[in-house]
Amino acid sequence: MPNMPRRRPSPYRLLAATAIAWALTVAPAWAEKADRAQKLAIEADQKADIDMQGQLVAVWTGNAVLSQGSLQLRAERIEIHEQPDGYYAGSAVGSAAKPATWRQRSDRAGESVEGQADRIEFDGHSNTLKLLGNASARRLRDGQVADEITGATIVWDNLTGVFKVDGGVKSTSNPSGRLRMVLTPRPEAAAAGASSGAASAPPALTPSRSLGGP
Repeated sequence: MPNMPRRRPSPYRLLAATAIAWALTVAPAWAEKADRAQKLAIEADQKADIDMQGQLVAVWTGNAVLSQGSLQLRAERIEIHEQPDGYYAGSAVGSAAKPATWRQRSDRAGESVEGQADRIEFDGHSNTLKLLGNASARRLRDGQVADEITGATIVWDNLTGVFKVDGGVKSTSNPSGRLRMVLTPRPEAAAAGASSGAASAPPALTPSRSLGGP
């Protein structure tokens, strides 16, 4: 059989493969799942409109901060409402100068995750977080950024450890509108790779001590 020319892999297939690798190596330990069972607290600088008739609805404005366990949302405006099953859902909206931000501790010691977007929506029942508009999410290891992904929209499912990322929207922070992912090997993997490379490296050349010989 004659050799067939090899097709170049589609960028969409490459992106899908990269996303699968990210989900398998990064996602399962992204955020602390016990946070959804903790008490929820909100504070703000300017005002709070609260309706306690039936299920709770509250709007907090001015440097608003929502905390639940290790999860923390910061935005210019945060709106929450109580769901029929007792969990809370809502949205955090940033200002033109300051996006909404999210930060949460990871199940792995010394690691945390954070993100930012124009708008962040959260759902306590499904335990999902949506970062909408100029979205980015990062995993920090000992305070240093280890992994980062950017796109127009990022949807994170903390229960299943799966996320979806959409691109195609150009912005000042992402003029091309392309999705981008940067991964950093774990220290133990990097050390293993370095030792493996050192073992397979050729011996260093040394000058001869005599002028004789072939």
